[in-house]
Amino acid sequence: MSMETTIQPRESFAELLEASFKERGGDVLKEGEIVKGTVVLVTKDYVTVDVGFKSEGQIPISEFTNAKGEVQVKVGDEVEVLVEARENESGMVVLSKEKADKMRVWDEISAACERDEIVRGTIIGRVKGGLSVDIGVKAFLPGSQVDIRPVRNLDQFIGQEFEFKVIKFNKRRGNIVLSRRALLEKQREELKKETLEKLKEGAILKGVVKNLTDYGAFIDLGGIDGLLHITDMSWGRVGHPSEIFNVGDETEVVVLKFDPETERVSLGLKQIQEDPWLRAEEKYPVGTRVRGKVVSLTDYGAFVEIEQGVEGLIHVSEMSWTKRVKHPNKILNVGDEVEAVVLDIDAKAKRIALGMKQIEPNPWTLLEEKYPIGSVIRGQVRNVTDFGIFVGVEEGIDGLVHVSDISWTQRIKHPGELYKKGDVVEAVVLNIDVENERFSLGIKQLYQDPWETLAERYPIGSVVKGKVTKLTDFGAFVEIEEGIEGLVHVSELREERVEKPSDVLSEGDEIEVKIIDINTVDRKIALSAKAVLADDSDYRDYMRNQDADQGRVRLGDLLKKFNRQ
Repeated sequence: MSMETTIQPRESFAELLEASFKERGGDVLKEGEIVKGTVVLVTKDYVTVDVGFKSEGQIPISEFTNAKGEVQVKVGDEVEVLVEARENESGMVVLSKEKADKMRVWDEISAACERDEIVRGTIIGRVKGGLSVDIGVKAFLPGSQVDIRPVRNLDQFIGQEFEFKVIKFNKRRGNIVLSRRALLEKQREELKKETLEKLKEGAILKGVVKNLTDYGAFIDLGGIDGLLHITDMSWGRVGHPSEIFNVGDETEVVVLKFDPETERVSLGLKQIQEDPWLRAEEKYPVGTRVRGKVVSLTDYGAFVEIEQGVEGLIHVSEMSWTKRVKHPNKILNVGDEVEAVVLDIDAKAKRIALGMKQIEPNPWTLLEEKYPIGSVIRGQVRNVTDFGIFVGVEEGIDGLVHVSDISWTQRIKHPGELYKKGDVVEAVVLNIDVENERFSLGIKQLYQDPWETLAERYPIGSVVKGKVTKLTDFGAFVEIEEGIEGLVHVSELREERVEKPSDVLSEGDEIEVKIIDINTVDRKIALSAKAVLADDSDYRDYMRNQDADQGRVRLGDLLKKFNRQ
């Protein structure tokens, strides 16, 4: 009997292994699927992961290192990986940890987008039109969505982490668009409701400096902005808000005015503190010495801040006892520290008058001791005017020689006829007016007044020679010595009636006259020409022998006769 044996074809090991996987759960590995695996080996180049398939997979070590290059995995760790291919040329499963992470992120973002949830991410760089954000995958943040207000410098946000709202999502195209502005606006609206409940005039609130301008600072009170004007920042002088604030500073402010309809808020900072002028009169009574800083210069003086919010004016006339200060900038600069004396204070008007020169003794008060009345000084002519000359007495102190005190007898039309700047002169101290700072000098007082001895030198009835200096309708002025003139009245020219002095005399004529009166108080001398002629015998004979038909004899002809003799 013969037996036939049927021999079945022998299956390969790979087929048997594949069959065993099917028995355990079918075709468990699918390309593009995320599965869990166990790390079985870590080398410097690869990480080997067992995903329960007939072969293991290798993943580059770079997918398990952080930004510092540190390996973040060890043998035995369970990881999620993406199956890219069930088998490569080496028969191993092709896996990717990085792609699995990205797919997981996409799924999470997709779910968050559907649930209208927020995502967190870090801004990593500038791109055209906005910023690139790392939220696990790269996303785009348009420049208009960075903040509520337009942002000029987007680079300032790089490296910062924020929360965002997904406003556009397309997984197939790999496109994600974010918005930070949407979240800020929502938060601002919620804060605004809370802030509006607190907003009322007089309320003190905390805020953050949001923006600075030349005229003030905008303060974010929480969902609503208020303006803190530059004049309400300090009781003192503020040139620019940046002197006090930086953007981002926290500050406490008081609500000065609030309009619910327009939601305009006016804020104050200085009003939280007491107005320094309320106690100024107590702190700075008249005569108090103060120190302060020059904060402003004008044509008429310098403003000095003696404490924050309290300024005083040093008028240009109160800067020096002796110097003629044309402009404050000749002796002071903004920022200078100065010492002054309070001259007057009006707290209601917020005015303080200060004096610099009062720190030093008034040199005028010492002049009376140094230069008693009647003493003689020697000085240089510093200025010549039509009313007199100014003579330097000390540094910054001049004395005035009035034109009337230059000469006892000389008629001076202008002092410039005799003096010029730089001339050295002597003069007598006549008067010192400390209050009005006037120093009076005289040059003629160096000499004796010739009028005082005139009556002795020219007794009444004495005859002198003189020169006719001026003719008028009422007589002739005759100079009997330099600077001293007398008047020959028209009735004293001759015995006969003279209609006009010019009929018998001319300017420059020399004649003899008799002294008939001297008034030293009024400085007047009365002279007579006819009295001299009447005393002369020839004159009497001549008058007696004249024929009546010959007419009147001219005094001028007679004088000419005497002159020839």
